[in-house]
Amino acid sequence: MARDLVSTDWLAERLGEPTIRVIDVRGHVLPASAPPPHYYAHRAEYEQSHIPGAVFVDWTTDIVQPGSISQDIADPALFAEVMGRLGVGAETHVIAYDDADSMFAARVWWALRYYGHERVSVLDGGWKKWTAEGRPVSSESVTVERAQFVPRVQEELRVTARQIMERDATTLLIDVRTPDEFLGRSSRAKRAGHIPGAVNVPRGALVRPDGTMPAPEALRATLAAAGVHLDGVHAITYCNAGVSASYGMLALAQLGVPAAVYDGSWKDWGNNDALPIIAHES
Repeated sequence: MARDLVSTDWLAERLGEPTIRVIDVRGHVLPASAPPPHYYAHRAEYEQSHIPGAVFVDWTTDIVQPGSISQDIADPALFAEVMGRLGVGAETHVIAYDDADSMFAARVWWALRYYGHERVSVLDGGWKKWTAEGRPVSSESVTVERAQFVPRVQEELRVTARQIMERDATTLLIDVRTPDEFLGRSSRAKRAGHIPGAVNVPRGALVRPDGTMPAPEALRATLAAAGVHLDGVHAITYCNAGVSASYGMLALAQLGVPAAVYDGSWKDWGNNDALPIIAHES
């Protein structure tokens, strides 16, 4: 299995190798309090400038199941078609990057791992660090040879609302949304609040100012300060639609903590009146 994070130095030394496929998944998300739409991909920015040889993934459509209100991962056939078109095969080492402190890159990392492709890494620091260091960029269009991608679902990496309801005491539930969303002051679903038993560790607390992942000891300290104790636990991360949650899982992977993503996240839970919530807290 490839390392989860690679440095800009590591990629610069290997750029252009035939087994490396760089995926640009830049985009942004507006705050929950802003009027919709909230989700955007940066295709125009990619066309203007990208890491040489990188192909583009629109995180809002390309790897999303059509019609899903919670950005659920595309089904196996659709995901395999997209990856095959991007030239991702069994021996391909995918390096994903974005301009959002690795939030969308982590989603690609999780999605590929969920479909059984372990040769995937996130570029630590992403586009921000790459360009700050004066690394090479290109505006040339990229054409790649189609590959065969065979999805092999890893069910343990994705959970449903029912599985959360049935979790035991050894399962830790981590909400990586903002404190305002966790406390019910804003929401992307019709109900506001959080899942009972969840601990709030905002994704922003898991990112350094330069966009890189903190060292393991710093991650552990941040989690401990939030009341998260990691010994002997299995974790489930959630956010609004499973994207920031993927970054939470990536952070936990640096600590050797087994984890899964609640793919539907708050858009699934908060829109289902049959599921319990902890509503607004002052």
